[in-house]
Amino acid sequence: MKVGILKEIKSEENRVAMTPSGVEVMRANGHEVMVEKSAGVGSNFPDEAYVAAGAKIIDKPAEIYKNCEMVMHVKEPQPSEYDMVREGQIVFTYFHFAPDEPLTKAFIKNKSIAIAYETVEGAAGDLPLLTPMSEVAGRMSIQEAAKYLERFYGGRGLIMGGVTGVAPANVVVIGGGVVGTNAALMACGLGAKVSLLDMNLDRLRHLSEVMPKNCFPMMSTPTLLRELVLDADVVIGAVLVAGAKAPKLVTREMLKSMKDGAVIVDVAIDQGGCFETSKATTHKDPVYEIDGVIHYCVANMPGAVPMTSTMALTNATLPYAVQIANKGWKQAALDNHGVKTGINMVKGAVTFKGVADAFDLEYVPVEKVLQ
Repeated sequence: MKVGILKEIKSEENRVAMTPSGVEVMRANGHEVMVEKSAGVGSNFPDEAYVAAGAKIIDKPAEIYKNCEMVMHVKEPQPSEYDMVREGQIVFTYFHFAPDEPLTKAFIKNKSIAIAYETVEGAAGDLPLLTPMSEVAGRMSIQEAAKYLERFYGGRGLIMGGVTGVAPANVVVIGGGVVGTNAALMACGLGAKVSLLDMNLDRLRHLSEVMPKNCFPMMSTPTLLRELVLDADVVIGAVLVAGAKAPKLVTREMLKSMKDGAVIVDVAIDQGGCFETSKATTHKDPVYEIDGVIHYCVANMPGAVPMTSTMALTNATLPYAVQIANKGWKQAALDNHGVKTGINMVKGAVTFKGVADAFDLEYVPVEKVLQ
Protein backbone atom coordinates (compact mmCIF):
# COMPACT_ATOMS: atom_id res chain seq x y z
CA MET A 1 0.00 0.00 0.00
CA LYS A 2 1.09 3.57 -0.64
CA VAL A 3 0.98 5.46 2.66
CA GLY A 4 1.27 9.24 2.95
CA ILE A 5 2.52 11.22 5.96
CA LEU A 6 1.27 14.79 5.78
CA LYS A 7 2.72 17.95 7.26
CA GLU A 8 0.52 19.47 9.95
CA ILE A 9 -0.93 22.83 8.96
CA LYS A 10 -3.12 23.56 11.98
CA SER A 11 -1.88 26.61 13.89
CA GLU A 12 1.28 25.90 15.91
CA GLU A 13 1.09 22.14 15.42
CA ASN A 14 4.61 20.71 15.27
CA ARG A 15 3.90 17.00 15.67
CA VAL A 16 4.08 14.55 12.77
CA ALA A 17 2.11 11.35 12.29
CA MET A 18 5.11 9.02 12.01
CA THR A 19 8.78 8.99 12.99
CA PRO A 20 11.53 7.77 10.64
CA SER A 21 11.62 4.56 12.70
CA GLY A 22 7.95 4.07 11.92
CA VAL A 23 8.68 4.52 8.23
CA GLU A 24 11.31 1.82 8.46
CA VAL A 25 8.75 -0.59 9.93
CA MET A 26 6.23 0.22 7.19
CA ARG A 27 8.89 -0.36 4.54
CA ALA A 28 9.82 -3.69 6.15
CA ASN A 29 6.17 -4.71 5.70
CA GLY A 30 6.42 -3.97 1.99
CA HIS A 31 4.70 -0.59 1.85
CA GLU A 32 5.75 2.59 0.06
CA VAL A 33 5.82 5.67 2.27
CA MET A 34 5.59 9.24 1.01
CA VAL A 35 6.37 12.03 3.47
CA GLU A 36 5.54 15.65 2.79
CA LYS A 37 8.59 17.91 2.72
CA SER A 38 9.54 19.28 6.18
CA ALA A 39 6.73 17.30 7.87
CA GLY A 40 8.99 16.18 10.71
CA VAL A 41 11.12 19.30 11.17
CA GLY A 42 9.02 20.62 14.05
CA SER A 43 9.62 17.37 15.92
CA ASN A 44 13.36 17.39 15.15
CA PHE A 45 13.10 14.73 12.42
CA PRO A 46 14.67 16.16 9.24
CA ASP A 47 13.80 15.01 5.73
CA GLU A 48 17.16 13.26 5.50
CA ALA A 49 16.18 10.93 8.35
CA TYR A 50 13.02 9.91 6.48
CA VAL A 51 14.97 9.32 3.27
CA ALA A 52 17.45 7.15 5.18
CA ALA A 53 14.49 5.13 6.51
CA GLY A 54 13.26 4.54 2.97
CA ALA A 55 10.62 7.25 2.49
CA LYS A 56 10.12 9.39 -0.57
CA ILE A 57 9.91 13.14 0.12
CA ILE A 58 7.00 14.86 -1.63
CA ASP A 59 6.79 18.63 -2.12
CA LYS A 60 3.03 19.18 -2.11
CA PRO A 61 0.21 17.63 -0.03
CA ALA A 62 -1.98 17.36 -3.15
CA GLU A 63 0.49 14.81 -4.55
CA ILE A 64 0.20 12.69 -1.44
CA TYR A 65 -3.60 12.81 -1.45
CA LYS A 66 -3.61 11.96 -5.16
CA ASN A 67 -1.24 8.99 -5.00
CA CYS A 68 -1.69 7.35 -1.59
CA GLU A 69 -4.32 4.82 -0.56
CA MET A 70 -3.95 5.80 3.10
CA VAL A 71 -2.92 9.19 4.47
CA MET A 72 -2.01 9.94 8.07
CA HIS A 73 -2.20 13.18 10.01
CA VAL A 74 -2.01 14.08 13.68
CA LYS A 75 -4.79 16.67 13.78
CA GLU A 76 -7.93 16.70 11.67
CA PRO A 77 -7.55 17.77 8.02
CA GLN A 78 -8.05 21.49 7.60
CA PRO A 79 -10.55 23.16 5.19
CA SER A 80 -7.85 23.64 2.53
CA GLU A 81 -7.49 19.83 2.40
CA TYR A 82 -11.15 18.82 2.24
CA ASP A 83 -11.31 18.74 -1.55
CA MET A 84 -8.04 16.79 -1.80
CA VAL A 85 -9.46 13.75 -0.03
CA ARG A 86 -10.61 11.12 -2.51
CA GLU A 87 -13.59 8.77 -2.35
CA GLY A 88 -12.55 5.50 -0.72
CA GLN A 89 -9.25 6.91 0.55
CA ILE A 90 -8.32 5.91 4.11
CA VAL A 91 -7.66 8.91 6.38
CA PHE A 92 -6.17 7.86 9.73
CA THR A 93 -5.84 10.67 12.29
CA TYR A 94 -7.40 12.40 15.30
CA PHE A 95 -10.72 13.67 13.92
CA HIS A 96 -12.86 14.75 16.92
CA PHE A 97 -15.88 15.05 14.61
CA ALA A 98 -18.54 15.56 17.30
CA PRO A 99 -17.86 19.25 18.05
CA ASP A 100 -17.04 20.15 14.43
CA GLU A 101 -19.99 20.17 12.03
CA PRO A 102 -18.14 21.58 8.98
CA LEU A 103 -15.51 18.83 9.24
CA THR A 104 -18.19 16.18 9.66
CA LYS A 105 -20.15 17.38 6.61
CA ALA A 106 -16.97 17.61 4.53
CA PHE A 107 -16.08 13.98 5.25
CA ILE A 108 -19.59 12.78 4.56
CA LYS A 109 -19.32 14.55 1.21
CA ASN A 110 -15.88 13.25 0.23
CA LYS A 111 -16.89 9.62 0.94
CA SER A 112 -13.53 8.61 2.37
CA ILE A 113 -12.85 6.00 5.05
CA ALA A 114 -12.35 8.08 8.22
CA ILE A 115 -10.59 6.14 10.98
CA ALA A 116 -10.24 8.22 14.15
CA TYR A 117 -7.39 7.66 16.58
CA GLU A 118 -9.55 8.84 19.47
CA THR A 119 -12.20 6.10 19.15
CA VAL A 120 -9.91 3.09 18.65
CA GLU A 121 -10.62 0.78 21.60
CA GLY A 122 -8.26 -1.66 23.26
CA ALA A 123 -9.23 -5.11 24.53
CA ALA A 124 -10.12 -3.71 27.96
CA GLY A 125 -12.26 -0.90 26.56
CA ASP A 126 -9.41 1.60 26.90
CA LEU A 127 -8.42 4.12 24.23
CA PRO A 128 -4.82 3.22 23.36
CA LEU A 129 -4.28 5.89 20.68
CA LEU A 130 -5.65 8.64 22.88
CA THR A 131 -3.69 7.50 25.94
CA PRO A 132 -0.20 8.79 25.05
CA MET A 133 -1.48 12.27 24.16
CA SER A 134 -3.73 12.22 27.22
CA GLU A 135 -0.67 11.51 29.35
CA VAL A 136 1.14 14.46 27.78
CA ALA A 137 -1.86 16.79 28.05
CA GLY A 138 -2.56 15.82 31.65
CA ARG A 139 0.98 16.57 32.72
CA MET A 140 1.13 19.76 30.68
CA SER A 141 -2.12 21.02 32.20
CA ILE A 142 -0.41 21.39 35.56
CA GLN A 143 2.70 22.99 34.06
CA GLU A 144 0.51 25.60 32.41
CA ALA A 145 -1.70 26.10 35.46
CA ALA A 146 1.36 26.65 37.65
CA LYS A 147 2.64 29.29 35.22
CA TYR A 148 -0.64 31.17 34.98
CA LEU A 149 -1.06 31.19 38.76
CA GLU A 150 1.86 33.62 38.76
CA ARG A 151 0.83 37.23 39.31
CA PHE A 152 2.72 38.34 36.21
CA TYR A 153 0.19 36.41 34.12
CA GLY A 154 -2.82 37.66 36.09
CA GLY A 155 -3.03 34.71 38.47
CA ARG A 156 -3.46 34.67 42.22
CA GLY A 157 0.28 34.87 42.82
CA LEU A 158 0.62 31.38 44.27
CA ILE A 159 3.26 28.71 44.03
CA MET A 160 1.58 25.35 43.53
CA GLY A 161 3.11 23.59 46.52
CA GLY A 162 3.31 26.48 48.96
CA VAL A 163 6.36 26.79 51.25
CA THR A 164 7.07 26.27 54.91
CA GLY A 165 4.26 27.84 56.89
CA VAL A 166 2.21 28.67 53.77
CA ALA A 167 -0.59 26.44 52.48
CA PRO A 168 -0.32 24.87 49.01
CA ALA A 169 -2.72 25.59 46.16
CA ASN A 170 -6.06 23.80 46.00
CA VAL A 171 -6.32 21.87 42.72
CA VAL A 172 -9.56 20.23 41.54
CA VAL A 173 -9.27 17.64 38.76
CA ILE A 174 -12.57 16.62 37.14
CA GLY A 175 -12.19 13.13 35.72
CA GLY A 176 -10.09 10.23 36.95
CA GLY A 177 -9.03 8.80 33.59
CA VAL A 178 -5.64 9.07 31.94
CA VAL A 179 -5.65 12.87 31.67
CA GLY A 180 -6.95 13.41 35.18
CA THR A 181 -4.62 10.88 36.80
CA ASN A 182 -1.56 12.38 35.12
CA ALA A 183 -2.66 15.90 36.05
CA ALA A 184 -3.22 14.85 39.65
CA LEU A 185 0.17 13.10 39.84
CA MET A 186 1.95 16.22 38.56
CA ALA A 187 0.06 18.51 40.95
CA CYS A 188 0.75 16.18 43.85
CA GLY A 189 4.41 16.06 42.91
CA LEU A 190 4.53 19.85 43.16
CA GLY A 191 2.97 19.64 46.62
CA ALA A 192 -0.56 20.86 45.91
CA LYS A 193 -3.67 19.65 47.69
CA VAL A 194 -5.55 17.74 44.98
CA SER A 195 -9.22 16.73 44.82
CA LEU A 196 -9.68 14.12 42.08
CA LEU A 197 -13.30 13.55 41.03
CA ASP A 198 -14.77 10.62 39.16
CA MET A 199 -18.12 8.80 38.97
CA ASN A 200 -16.80 5.23 38.82
CA LEU A 201 -16.54 3.71 42.28
CA ASP A 202 -14.14 0.97 41.20
CA ARG A 203 -11.89 3.59 39.63
CA LEU A 204 -11.99 5.65 42.82
CA ARG A 205 -11.00 2.61 44.89
CA HIS A 206 -8.02 2.05 42.61
CA LEU A 207 -7.02 5.72 42.75
CA SER A 208 -7.30 5.71 46.55
CA GLU A 209 -4.78 2.88 46.65
CA VAL A 210 -2.22 4.22 44.17
CA MET A 211 -2.29 8.02 44.38
CA PRO A 212 -0.09 10.08 46.75
CA LYS A 213 -1.40 11.07 50.18
CA ASN A 214 -2.05 14.68 49.10
CA CYS A 215 -4.55 13.42 46.51
CA PHE A 216 -8.15 12.90 47.61
CA PRO A 217 -10.22 10.82 45.15
CA MET A 218 -13.94 11.55 45.61
CA MET A 219 -17.25 10.64 43.99
CA SER A 220 -18.25 13.49 41.69
CA THR A 221 -21.65 15.08 42.33
CA PRO A 222 -22.94 18.51 41.26
CA THR A 223 -23.10 19.61 44.89
CA LEU A 224 -19.52 18.56 45.67
CA LEU A 225 -18.23 20.12 42.47
CA ARG A 226 -19.86 23.46 43.33
CA GLU A 227 -18.30 23.37 46.79
CA LEU A 228 -14.82 22.48 45.57
CA VAL A 229 -14.79 25.01 42.72
CA LEU A 230 -15.61 27.76 45.25
CA ASP A 231 -12.30 27.19 47.03
CA ALA A 232 -10.18 26.12 44.06
CA ASP A 233 -7.07 27.88 42.83
CA VAL A 234 -6.88 25.57 39.80
CA VAL A 235 -9.54 23.45 38.09
CA ILE A 236 -8.54 20.92 35.44
CA GLY A 237 -11.26 19.67 33.08
CA ALA A 238 -10.32 16.10 32.20
CA VAL A 239 -13.66 14.59 31.17
CA LEU A 240 -13.97 12.40 28.10
CA VAL A 241 -16.94 10.73 26.43
CA ALA A 242 -15.23 8.89 23.56
CA GLY A 243 -16.18 10.35 20.20
CA ALA A 244 -18.95 12.55 21.64
CA LYS A 245 -19.19 16.10 22.95
CA ALA A 246 -17.89 16.66 26.46
CA PRO A 247 -20.57 17.48 29.07
CA LYS A 248 -20.60 21.05 30.43
CA LEU A 249 -19.92 20.38 34.10
CA VAL A 250 -18.78 23.81 35.31
CA THR A 251 -21.42 26.44 34.57
CA ARG A 252 -21.08 30.20 34.21
CA GLU A 253 -22.78 30.60 37.60
CA MET A 254 -20.20 28.32 39.23
CA LEU A 255 -17.44 30.31 37.55
CA LYS A 256 -18.72 33.53 39.14
CA SER A 257 -18.18 31.98 42.58
CA MET A 258 -14.48 31.28 41.95
CA LYS A 259 -11.60 33.33 43.29
CA ASP A 260 -10.15 36.15 41.20
CA GLY A 261 -6.97 34.91 39.51
CA ALA A 262 -7.95 31.25 39.68
CA VAL A 263 -6.95 29.18 36.63
CA ILE A 264 -8.99 26.65 34.70
CA VAL A 265 -7.44 24.34 32.10
CA ASP A 266 -9.93 22.61 29.80
CA VAL A 267 -8.18 19.55 28.39
CA ALA A 268 -11.54 18.40 26.98
CA ILE A 269 -11.62 21.35 24.54
CA ASP A 270 -10.98 19.01 21.57
CA GLN A 271 -14.41 17.55 22.31
CA GLY A 272 -16.06 20.92 22.88
CA GLY A 273 -14.88 21.54 26.44
CA CYS A 274 -16.39 20.76 29.85
CA PHE A 275 -16.63 24.38 31.10
CA GLU A 276 -19.58 26.41 29.87
CA THR A 277 -17.27 29.37 29.21
CA SER A 278 -14.63 27.43 27.24
CA LYS A 279 -13.60 28.35 23.72
CA ALA A 280 -10.61 26.95 21.87
CA THR A 281 -7.35 28.91 22.07
CA THR A 282 -3.88 28.47 20.55
CA HIS A 283 -0.32 28.23 21.85
CA LYS A 284 0.29 31.72 20.46
CA ASP A 285 -2.72 33.18 22.30
CA PRO A 286 -3.47 30.55 24.98
CA VAL A 287 -5.55 32.32 27.63
CA TYR A 288 -8.45 34.66 28.19
CA GLU A 289 -10.26 35.88 31.29
CA ILE A 290 -13.94 35.71 32.24
CA ASP A 291 -15.24 36.85 35.64
CA GLY A 292 -11.68 37.16 36.89
CA VAL A 293 -10.87 33.51 36.09
CA ILE A 294 -8.06 32.67 33.65
CA HIS A 295 -9.08 30.15 30.99
CA TYR A 296 -6.42 28.00 29.24
CA CYS A 297 -8.13 26.08 26.42
CA VAL A 298 -5.44 25.16 23.90
CA ALA A 299 -6.84 22.46 21.64
CA ASN A 300 -3.52 20.78 20.78
CA MET A 301 -1.59 20.96 24.04
CA PRO A 302 0.84 18.11 23.15
CA GLY A 303 1.90 20.15 20.10
CA ALA A 304 4.00 22.28 22.46
CA VAL A 305 6.28 19.30 23.16
CA PRO A 306 6.28 17.71 19.69
CA MET A 307 9.32 15.49 19.96
CA THR A 308 7.99 13.66 23.03
CA SER A 309 4.48 13.62 21.57
CA THR A 310 5.46 12.34 18.11
CA MET A 311 7.49 9.45 19.50
CA ALA A 312 4.73 8.50 21.93
CA LEU A 313 2.07 8.74 19.24
CA THR A 314 3.98 6.61 16.72
CA ASN A 315 4.53 3.96 19.38
CA ALA A 316 0.75 3.70 19.73
CA THR A 317 -0.52 4.17 16.16
CA LEU A 318 2.06 2.22 14.19
CA PRO A 319 0.75 -1.32 14.92
CA TYR A 320 -2.72 -0.27 13.71
CA ALA A 321 -1.34 1.49 10.63
CA VAL A 322 0.66 -1.62 9.72
CA GLN A 323 -2.43 -3.83 10.03
CA ILE A 324 -4.56 -1.49 7.90
CA ALA A 325 -1.84 -1.30 5.26
CA ASN A 326 -1.20 -5.05 5.30
CA LYS A 327 -4.84 -6.15 5.12
CA GLY A 328 -6.86 -3.18 3.88
CA TRP A 329 -9.27 -1.31 6.13
CA LYS A 330 -12.13 -3.80 5.91
CA GLN A 331 -10.18 -6.97 6.72
CA ALA A 332 -8.20 -5.16 9.41
CA ALA A 333 -11.51 -4.12 11.02
CA LEU A 334 -12.86 -7.67 10.85
CA ASP A 335 -9.69 -9.01 12.49
CA ASN A 336 -9.05 -6.22 15.01
CA HIS A 337 -11.73 -4.77 17.30
CA GLY A 338 -9.67 -1.59 17.74
CA VAL A 339 -9.64 -0.80 14.02
CA LYS A 340 -13.38 -1.46 13.84
CA THR A 341 -14.20 0.95 16.67
CA GLY A 342 -11.97 3.57 15.06
CA ILE A 343 -14.07 3.71 11.89
CA ASN A 344 -16.23 6.84 12.10
CA MET A 345 -17.30 7.15 8.46
CA VAL A 346 -17.39 4.89 5.42
CA LYS A 347 -18.16 6.41 2.02
CA GLY A 348 -20.61 8.96 3.41
CA ALA A 349 -22.17 6.74 6.09
CA VAL A 350 -21.66 7.80 9.72
CA THR A 351 -20.64 4.65 11.58
CA PHE A 352 -19.89 6.12 15.02
CA LYS A 353 -22.97 6.80 17.13
CA GLY A 354 -21.54 9.74 19.07
CA VAL A 355 -20.93 11.62 15.83
CA ALA A 356 -24.37 10.81 14.41
CA ASP A 357 -26.06 11.88 17.65
CA ALA A 358 -24.15 15.17 17.77
CA PHE A 359 -25.71 16.36 14.49
CA ASP A 360 -28.92 14.28 14.28
CA LEU A 361 -27.50 12.26 11.40
CA GLU A 362 -28.45 8.75 10.37
CA TYR A 363 -26.33 6.20 12.22
CA VAL A 364 -25.15 3.13 10.32
CA PRO A 365 -23.59 0.45 12.57
CA VAL A 366 -20.11 -0.33 11.35
CA GLU A 367 -20.99 -4.03 11.14
CA LYS A 368 -23.29 -3.22 8.19
CA VAL A 369 -20.50 -1.74 6.09
CA LEU A 370 -18.22 -4.68 6.92
CA GLN A 371 -20.62 -7.30 5.53
